[in-house]
Amino acid sequence: MRYLRFFALSSILLAGSGFTDCYKPVTNSGLPKNVKTVAVPAFQFEANGLRYRVETRFTEAVSREIIRRGNGLKVQGTKTGADAVIEGTIRNFGFSGVLLDSEGRARVYEVTIVAAVTVRDLHENKILYDNQNFVFRDSFEFSNDPRSFFNEEDPAVERMARAFGESVVSAIVNGLGVKDEKK
Repeated sequence: MRYLRFFALSSILLAGSGFTDCYKPVTNSGLPKNVKTVAVPAFQFEANGLRYRVETRFTEAVSREIIRRGNGLKVQGTKTGADAVIEGTIRNFGFSGVLLDSEGRARVYEVTIVAAVTVRDLHENKILYDNQNFVFRDSFEFSNDPRSFFNEEDPAVERMARAFGESVVSAIVNGLGVKDEKK
């Protein structure tokens, strides 16, 4: 019986100690310690076609997310006085029907946005992070009843802007894909 207790206790300690690294919280930023102020100038829109305020929404979403999760980083719209800059470009904006109703009309649409993002240290003029292919997709549905029609494209773009801001800030704050200068 004593050996059984010893074996059970040893198994619990061994199993518990093997997983301690899995639960370490992220406590520091992937950015250099000297970065305290981040500039987020208005993103550029290079995609074909006109879409109302897409680049503005993406810029605002990144700024809001930095304020929310940036561990004390300050955000401003211009590079003057900033330690780093997040530059973005909306490279492609696609809008297509993906599900047809019984009469052949598109009822569910998919929006795809491809963006480029670069984070640069302004003091040392180094690229800290670069992803030229951020891809976001979302879908929305039109109502069958024309009396209750509501254009869902606008809310879909807003949802994608939030997801984009969360992904960019997560990558930067958590240090994912941030270039290591020690190599």
